[in-house]
Amino acid sequence: MAEKMFVKRDINDAKQREETEPNINATTPRDAAILDAADIGGASDKPMETNIKATEKTTFGKDFQDLEEKFVAKTGIPSWGLVAILIGVGIIVLGICFCCIRRCCRKRRSKDGKKGLKGAVDLKSVQLLGSTYKDKKHPLHSWNPLRYAKVQPDMEELTDNAEEPDEAESKQSEVKLGKLQYKLEYDFNSNSLAVTVIQAEELPALDMGGTSDPYVKVYLLPDKKKKFETKVHRKTLNPVFNETFTFKSVPYADAMNKTLVFAIFDFDRFSKHDQIGEVKVPLCQIDLAQTIEEWRELQSVEGEGGQDNKLGDICFSLRYVPTAGKLTVVILEAKNLKKMDVGGLSDPYVKIALMQNGKRLKKKKTSIKKCTLNPYYNESFTFEVPFEQIQKVQLVVTVVDYDRIGTSEPIGKVVLGYNASGTELRHWSDMLASPRRPIAQWHTLKDPEDGDKKD
Repeated sequence: MAEKMFVKRDINDAKQREETEPNINATTPRDAAILDAADIGGASDKPMETNIKATEKTTFGKDFQDLEEKFVAKTGIPSWGLVAILIGVGIIVLGICFCCIRRCCRKRRSKDGKKGLKGAVDLKSVQLLGSTYKDKKHPLHSWNPLRYAKVQPDMEELTDNAEEPDEAESKQSEVKLGKLQYKLEYDFNSNSLAVTVIQAEELPALDMGGTSDPYVKVYLLPDKKKKFETKVHRKTLNPVFNETFTFKSVPYADAMNKTLVFAIFDFDRFSKHDQIGEVKVPLCQIDLAQTIEEWRELQSVEGEGGQDNKLGDICFSLRYVPTAGKLTVVILEAKNLKKMDVGGLSDPYVKIALMQNGKRLKKKKTSIKKCTLNPYYNESFTFEVPFEQIQKVQLVVTVVDYDRIGTSEPIGKVVLGYNASGTELRHWSDMLASPRRPIAQWHTLKDPEDGDKKD
């Protein structure tokens, strides 16, 4: 009984304590939920850590999104544009790095190559050595360390190669200047020689555009009193002329002592005409009893400038005003004049004569240039020529060497206007076709006639 009383007393005391003191171990609903989750999950801490990481990720994503929206609002660049810029910058950086690495590798290779070539044979020295072997004036030495090397050719090859430079020089000297086709017909009844310039082919290009302006001069040596010229054919290397010229009063006996010359020139209005080549036909070597038609290769001109350029060249301009009836001649300069004085120079001046029907209408002169073969004048002269007479007059331009004591001798002359031919006729025609415009052109001086020797 005593034990039962003690137990009841303890129970009552415990109830009183529960009613008077707050329950410290009591759990809230949140704690209960956590405890329930812990009970369900097996009372482990891993699910709690996962939830914390998830919350951190969501907050970081929101912050990045906010920053992105602020950047787009300020710059106006969309998000995809920002990504493209970043990718481009990355590619540029990678390219720069690649170039730097490649350059470093090349430097290393070049250094390694130089180290490896220290013991190699110098090919330039070997070539120089071989050139000395080809020289016949310097024979081979009795012993040479490179003589038995593989680089050095055999003696037979050296002797064969020694003749190659001579052959190359001969080929270079035989430069092809083209060829000319012509026809010759001699009339024994009238003692006349008809010469037809048919065509030329494969002429060299002397102009900047890769073409030439060829024309042909035809004359007989040694007198050269009568000369003919074909028309100028523009911008062609294969001109077709088909022009016939007749040399009259050429007896057969005299023809055997003459040489027919075809000289081809490249026409140039503002400079000296360059001679392309020539064909010389000694009449004693052909049968004039038959019609001759053949091709001949052009040969280089003997001497500098050819036969016709021995007298020199002159440049002047022509200007005609039809309404006023005035012809203006401006003598500009002359070049490479013939030496007339003992000292190897000349005292040239230019004489301009206006002719009609063999009569001199008017004459004018330039100043005298002392001791020179290349005088410069730039002097203007005006002649009154009515439009009705411009096709009937001749203009004779003569270069004369002045002599104070004796008679002044003409060096050469140029005849334009009526009955002119070749480049002189073309200059006159260009003047008439371009009224009021000065037309300048170079002309080659021709042999003066006996009547011009008096001043």
